[in-house]
Amino acid sequence: MRNYKTQMEAAKKGIITPEMKTVAEKEYMDAEKLREKVEEGCVCIPANINHTALSAEGIGAGLRTKINVNLGISGDAKDYDLEMQKVDMSIKFGAEAIMDLSNYGKTNTFRRELIAKSPAMIGTVPMYDAIGYLEKDLLEITAEDFLKVVRAHAEEGVDFMTIHAGINRRAVEAFRREGRKMNIVSRGGSLLFAWMMMTGNENPFYEFYDDVLEILREYDVTISLGDALRPGCIDDSTDAGQVSELIELGALTERAWAKDVQVMVEGPGHMAMDEIAANMKLQKRICHNAPFYVLGPLVTDIAPGYDHITSAIGGAIAAASGADFLCYVTPAEHLRLPDLSDVKEGIIASRIAAHAADIAKGVPHARDRDNAMAAARHEVDWDKMFELALDPEKARAYFESCPPEDRHTCSMCGKMCAVRTTNMILEGKEVTFCSEK
Repeated sequence: MRNYKTQMEAAKKGIITPEMKTVAEKEYMDAEKLREKVEEGCVCIPANINHTALSAEGIGAGLRTKINVNLGISGDAKDYDLEMQKVDMSIKFGAEAIMDLSNYGKTNTFRRELIAKSPAMIGTVPMYDAIGYLEKDLLEITAEDFLKVVRAHAEEGVDFMTIHAGINRRAVEAFRREGRKMNIVSRGGSLLFAWMMMTGNENPFYEFYDDVLEILREYDVTISLGDALRPGCIDDSTDAGQVSELIELGALTERAWAKDVQVMVEGPGHMAMDEIAANMKLQKRICHNAPFYVLGPLVTDIAPGYDHITSAIGGAIAAASGADFLCYVTPAEHLRLPDLSDVKEGIIASRIAAHAADIAKGVPHARDRDNAMAAARHEVDWDKMFELALDPEKARAYFESCPPEDRHTCSMCGKMCAVRTTNMILEGKEVTFCSEK
């Protein structure tokens, strides 16, 4: 039986846990160095004691940038089998985390199956599930009710939970005083804001924050401090509401660490490219270098149907500037619940952004696969290129859809392929196009 409650408590006691060993091996990092980072709080290892299928991952400074896939049912799309197919696809393409954002009916059956099979970290937003779980209207829900949902998710094995504890009365005052084009676009944040306004009470997750932390500590759940006042359009970014909430999140981070609860802090959703790097530095400074989890940021508001691209642009800049964890965005963002094709597009776009950032940050071995791809292209070894591709099936399908006459080229350049030409010259061969020799 382990003599610690959480990864952070173990780190503070000088204990290297099995999860730390797993993460250290994946990250090519000395386990003792990783333990120090967990103790400091700049790395977290979300690992609920009841998630036995988990293959532990670390999130934070010096580690590979991780990605999260959102899925789950809604009132208008209740196909549990389809959502499980999305889970399978997420695991296939290497997503390190999956968030179940189901907000309709009794969701725990799906979530338990998800936790039982998934080696990826599982996250939830208990606020989404409160109405369905409790079968009460928002105004009827009490602070104690909200805590019941947090405990239920923790008992089921959820590794990290988004808790919107920072949208307290002070942050709301700043938001209302300045005003916004898009107001509040966080689903959980808007529900809490509505509950606070209708009841006249303080945010229950803020008022009873210590009680929340006790539940999370019992099951070693990482708290992901939600950004209820994140900007929902580029014109609202870095405003008083966003920054006021961030200041609250910084204080809540230290309170969680004092209870040995690991922390991530969530970041902005829409933001012009020239503001991203500064926002990453601001978050790290105010939140004491806690791991930063960003949705996007989406760098323009005019690309519905293509927001996996606007998100990947912002995510690459954010991760290269210090963000540690990217939440994928699909082409269906702002339009509908994503289908399987949307999920795949979102995962690949986010993986590209994360990997590109890791190269820029100099993460150990980040370039290895790129260097192997360069070698395969130099040798015009198509099978090896497909093997190394993020999406081997798509790469092979594109190549085979218009096969070249000579497999040592592709159908774009044919015999005028630059690689073929240079290789032939360096091998002492003659290059000809008008006759065969």
